[in-house]
Amino acid sequence: MGSVTDRLNNLARDYAVAWSSGDPDAVAAFFAEDGQIIINRGDVLKGRAAIVEMASGFYAEFPDLEVRCDMMRWAGNHAIFVWTLEGHHAQTGNHVVTRGWEEWDLTEDGKVQSSLGWFDAEDYQRQIDGG
Repeated sequence: MGSVTDRLNNLARDYAVAWSSGDPDAVAAFFAEDGQIIINRGDVLKGRAAIVEMASGFYAEFPDLEVRCDMMRWAGNHAIFVWTLEGHHAQTGNHVVTRGWEEWDLTEDGKVQSSLGWFDAEDYQRQIDGG
């Protein structure tokens, strides 16, 4: 089954690949059935259907969305996935590059139970608007 290091590095790599695939179900599959994500202290999105909806929104905004894993750290079943998002905004056509991270609590079988996501929303919006 590989070392914990290998499993978590593979999880991070595969999660970035899922985000870059354009398939919201692929993103949601990384979460426990009742898993949840909160982005920038926003609403709790709970369950895979809500996560599919959230990912679909990103794909609608950025049809060429690419997510890269910049770093992965963990302690037990708590991990931090540091990422870069890049793409062209569907309405403005502007190229956007933003960085952030997700703090994960993982289940015993390596699914994301809870994710707290963070990124600079003001800079993100400024790039969308072309400023």
